[in-house]
Amino acid sequence: MTRSRIAILVAVVLAVTVAAAIVGRAPTVPAVQVQAAPLVRTLQFSARVATSSRVEVGATLTGRVAEVTVREGAAVRHGEALVRLETEELRAALDQARAAERQAAARLAGLRTTGRSGVQAQLEQAEATLLNARAELDRVERLVAQGFLSASRADDARRAVAVAQAQRESARAQVGALADAGAEIAQAQAQLALAASASQAARARLAQAVVVAPADARVLARQVEPGQIVQPGRALLTLALDSPLQLVAQVDERYLGQLGPGQEAAVLADAFPGQRFAARVRSIAPLIDVQRGSVEVKLDIADPVPAFLREDLTLSVEVETARRERTLTLPLAALREGATPSQARVLVLEGGRGVEREVQLGLRTLSAVEVTAGLAAGDVVAIGRSLAPGRRLRGDLEAGAAALARKAGVDDAGSTVMNAMGR
Repeated sequence: MTRSRIAILVAVVLAVTVAAAIVGRAPTVPAVQVQAAPLVRTLQFSARVATSSRVEVGATLTGRVAEVTVREGAAVRHGEALVRLETEELRAALDQARAAERQAAARLAGLRTTGRSGVQAQLEQAEATLLNARAELDRVERLVAQGFLSASRADDARRAVAVAQAQRESARAQVGALADAGAEIAQAQAQLALAASASQAARARLAQAVVVAPADARVLARQVEPGQIVQPGRALLTLALDSPLQLVAQVDERYLGQLGPGQEAAVLADAFPGQRFAARVRSIAPLIDVQRGSVEVKLDIADPVPAFLREDLTLSVEVETARRERTLTLPLAALREGATPSQARVLVLEGGRGVEREVQLGLRTLSAVEVTAGLAAGDVVAIGRSLAPGRRLRGDLEAGAAALARKAGVDDAGSTVMNAMGR
């Protein structure tokens, strides 16, 4: 065999050997090593600053605004005048009602004094007239019996007595009507009460021409200016009643099971990114907003309350919903198809091959999950749901870390978009 043939044969043997080594070498796949570490689940959402009580105040009368005494941001005290309407017509109505009340009072007083005296005198005169008529009747009847007068004179005397009796009864009725429980006095008292009620109503309408603060508060919005015509039901000012500030958020109903009163939260204002402060979940609304598919969550702000907080200021809130101080964790990307909240399958690299294994799951976050059974610390798990079990595989931990970092960047961008939409 010549040297050239020997060289060709050696080259072929080397090529076959290299090819066999390449073909027999296991492919490399991204992988992660199971380790014990802290695991914290948080929930992020947007919230706004609000007081526990916000009211809109307005006038109960139709009228023209004469004066607005406060501006937005002003602190007002209970009973302080906020808006004044023109009052000329209302004052004239009050003067008229007061005059009618005085007239009714004067009539009642007159009935109780001069009126009673007059009817008492009439009664006494009627009784005297009746007494004289009876005496005249007796005299006439004696003369008729003696034949000095005709019978017709007796009839005239009897009619005079009847008339006198009628006059006396009429006078008695008038006296009774002017007694404390009499009809005339009762009617006069009713007229006086009616006039007094009209005066009170006129005073009330005049008082309603001034819109006052219902409690200590701060003016949030002013929707009225002098000269405007206002009507009942229209909001003139929006007030925030003096009460502790709170945070109000609309959280997707899918996360309702993770929230509970008393959970700690970290809060950050977009306008003041360097001033993080603490809050605590106070309450969760019992109803779901059907239109938005969200639930209202209220949080109390921990002392000291930041001075920069304003009504309706938008904030970013992160609530800690669960924590494990030290537990076996696994990235969600390592779970294979068909995973459930409590159970999943993973591809564990054992002896250079991928072996599928069932694992039990616990606490879950957006990127990782707690493994309660099926894996041990140090196990290497492949990342990639399309990998078939039983194949020869080699795990690359650096490639796995890079893949997880890329996925975390995409998830963070999606979370930012969702937060912006949630506002």
